[in-house]
Amino acid sequence: MGQTMTKEENNQKELVKEFLGGENEEETVERLMSFNTLMMRYRSAIREVTTKLQVLDDELSLYGDRNPIESIQSRIKKPVSIAEKLGRMGLPVTVEAIEKNLNDVAGIRVICPFIDDIYKVANMLTCQDDITVVAVKDYIKNPKPNGYRSYHMIVEIPVFFSDCKKPMRVEVQIRTVAMDFWASLEHQIKYKKNVPEHDTLIQELKECAETIAATDEKMQNLRRRIE
Repeated sequence: MGQTMTKEENNQKELVKEFLGGENEEETVERLMSFNTLMMRYRSAIREVTTKLQVLDDELSLYGDRNPIESIQSRIKKPVSIAEKLGRMGLPVTVEAIEKNLNDVAGIRVICPFIDDIYKVANMLTCQDDITVVAVKDYIKNPKPNGYRSYHMIVEIPVFFSDCKKPMRVEVQIRTVAMDFWASLEHQIKYKKNVPEHDTLIQELKECAETIAATDEKMQNLRRRIE
């Protein structure tokens, strides 16, 4: 007897029909399995990189008097967002296109107390011999026009499964607590364009970004003086 599909599995199946296609039931199920396998591999890659970050944090805190990492968060890009991004790139929405063209399906956000910690953690992570750095965007030294600041890396890491070893890519964003707070508010405003005085809010938020950057720098200088 066949197993009854759960509500979540049915929802995934509908997403596959809508975004990944499928000429018939059998092909749809096959593509669903391929999609779920790929997402499982991205989750596994997140665990691998997260473990490395946690080990680094433990080591650095052992020889210092504080932790250089406040928190580590992770996420897998939603199927709808994946499909929309591939669409903007003019690419078909297939498992092959996802794996070949998208670097940010698996994402990790690392929150650090100070700017120095960001570069220290990034350097120690990328120095590990099984980590390959694919791309780096330093929005701290070169902020976006809207004031956004963060350190972005695309890294590739080998992940071992029962029958193969797969190189998987993960986007790592490293920022201070203040930068993260700013980015969270900016995200809310960005996707609520019907809010009254939207343009004014954007301008005020950019001014806040400058204030936050100056505060981060000042806090770091105070810490250096204390040490």
